[in-house]
Amino acid sequence: MARVTLHPLDPAHAPHREAVVTLWNRACSPRFPIHLAFVSFNLRPCPGGVQEGRLALRNGVPVGFVLASGLTEPVPGMDPTLGWLDALAVDPAHQHRGIGTQLLSWAEEWLQDQGVQAVQVGSSLRPFVPGVPEEQQSAIDFFVAQGYRAPPGLERVWDVARDLSGYTGVTGLRPVAAQIRPARPGEEKALLAFLAREFPGRWTYEAGMFLQDGGRISDYMLLWTEEGLQGACRLTFEDSAWPLARFHPHGLPRPWGQLGSIGIAASRRGQGLGLALLDAGLRRLRDCGVRGCVIDWTTLLDFYARAGFRPYHTYRVLGRRL
Repeated sequence: MARVTLHPLDPAHAPHREAVVTLWNRACSPRFPIHLAFVSFNLRPCPGGVQEGRLALRNGVPVGFVLASGLTEPVPGMDPTLGWLDALAVDPAHQHRGIGTQLLSWAEEWLQDQGVQAVQVGSSLRPFVPGVPEEQQSAIDFFVAQGYRAPPGLERVWDVARDLSGYTGVTGLRPVAAQIRPARPGEEKALLAFLAREFPGRWTYEAGMFLQDGGRISDYMLLWTEEGLQGACRLTFEDSAWPLARFHPHGLPRPWGQLGSIGIAASRRGQGLGLALLDAGLRRLRDCGVRGCVIDWTTLLDFYARAGFRPYHTYRVLGRRL
């Protein structure tokens, strides 16, 4: 049997992108399919980030791949020593032959060369998944055998979902003294300033990247009080700039939609504003015809249950020090 060799994965090379799609879809649960638009988006450069990958070839045929990424520039609120194993997949016909271990070893060595001191599976700047899907027990076992563990207090995260066709409101919602509406052109700076003040890190970074990518400012819902902008919530529609399929809504009724991130200023929490913003966002999605709605990557199951959302996907959070 021919030896497996690792070759650089070129994001600009269409056959390489197609190989990523094919290998992922063969190796992963059918609940998490990806397509070329998804992969093309996830292989685009991120501001201040670096990504590298390898294809495992046997007789010139791709049998596995790995993608890893990290930060090259400081991002406020984000750990500069943290890196990500974006994705790793091996064709089921070639598993249990050391290919996954070979790909993981390459990725960890590359991440160390970038100055990364700790790595997480999934959850990267353009994530394939927030963690390892819990139904992929063989993948969980693989990473655990390689020394990966859950960080203290955070073993699982969830996507929650529901059909909005019957949505009538949030349980226990009370009136609030606030105006909630879609963001308007010209409010980009106000949005970014609010996020930088209240949620430095990924949410601010993603908002800036979303707008740089040509995202509509109106995909954000803003909550205003007499003190100014006090809350923001991002919505994703089927025609949004970032592909909706990134949230794995397959199996939900179409049209699809997504909600999140969503946050309220620290000084105004506990006053019902978060539920009011959530309700406004969901009503807008519903009124735009959305049925299958995902709220991704959360631990706040009780909060979203008040709007009728239930766990849809469960992910194991795994990482290790390098």
